[in-house]
Amino acid sequence: MTDQAKPISPLKNLLAGGFGGMCLVFVGHPLDTVRLQTQPPSLPGQPPMYSGTFDCFRKTLMREGVRGLYRGMAAPIIGVTPMFAVCFFGFGLGKKLQQKHPEDVLSYPQLFAAGMLSGVFTTGIMTPGERIKCLLQIQASSGETKYAGALDCAKKVYQESGIRGIYKGTVLTLMRDVPASGMYFMTYEWLKNILTPEGKSVSELSVPRILAAGGVAGIFNWVVAIPPDVLKSRFQTAPPGKYPNGFRDVLRELVRNEGVASLYKGFTAVMIRAFPANAACFLGFEVAMKFLNWITPNL
Repeated sequence: MTDQAKPISPLKNLLAGGFGGMCLVFVGHPLDTVRLQTQPPSLPGQPPMYSGTFDCFRKTLMREGVRGLYRGMAAPIIGVTPMFAVCFFGFGLGKKLQQKHPEDVLSYPQLFAAGMLSGVFTTGIMTPGERIKCLLQIQASSGETKYAGALDCAKKVYQESGIRGIYKGTVLTLMRDVPASGMYFMTYEWLKNILTPEGKSVSELSVPRILAAGGVAGIFNWVVAIPPDVLKSRFQTAPPGKYPNGFRDVLRELVRNEGVASLYKGFTAVMIRAFPANAACFLGFEVAMKFLNWITPNL
């Protein structure tokens, strides 16, 4: 069981969630795993393009500089404010829908269900941003220059494939974000309760404990999300028509050519990134919320 949060203010959640999301992207983007997940299979007798997480990080830094580590970040940054606002709002709405009375305390399975609803809400915003990010990062790795930036990429994809091209990968994004978001929020609420000292309120949790709860919640989130995320990255960066049956074709090809372990390609990078990025997200959200509650308590 867990204490319930204060009633949701959509405007406060928009601002606080957006700030938390920007903190997550800034901390986590240099270790994004798209380059690892989508590198071409190595030829017989030749080493792979990247031998692992740190090799990918080092080669990207050497070839493209610090800017290369943040390449493709514009689309996620543009999307994080509405996405995280909707994410946190969706979680709150999911809790409210399961309450018969405002003071009802929800069980952890109910919190998981509320988190799953937030994953449904964010897919409409997340899918286009991730599609553009994947295409820009793969372009940088290939050495070709088809897109001048995020907006140019979105424009050309729309011209070539219409709105379906922009939203390519929606089903896989749902498969990733719905269960992962349930795990994300449930774990965070569970850890906040565990880490709250006897006789104290959850709202009084210290900064290190918020960081710990948010970081571990991020790890649990990605343990669930990595396999569909690998499939999504492959599908979103594939040429049109390569996978006519969607994720089933991607899964079949990936397992046949690279084995089941390939579904966890980029696992090390994700685990390294998950803790600090999500710790930063939840700390940013909590700090922003406290600030907003202080300056506008009745909003």
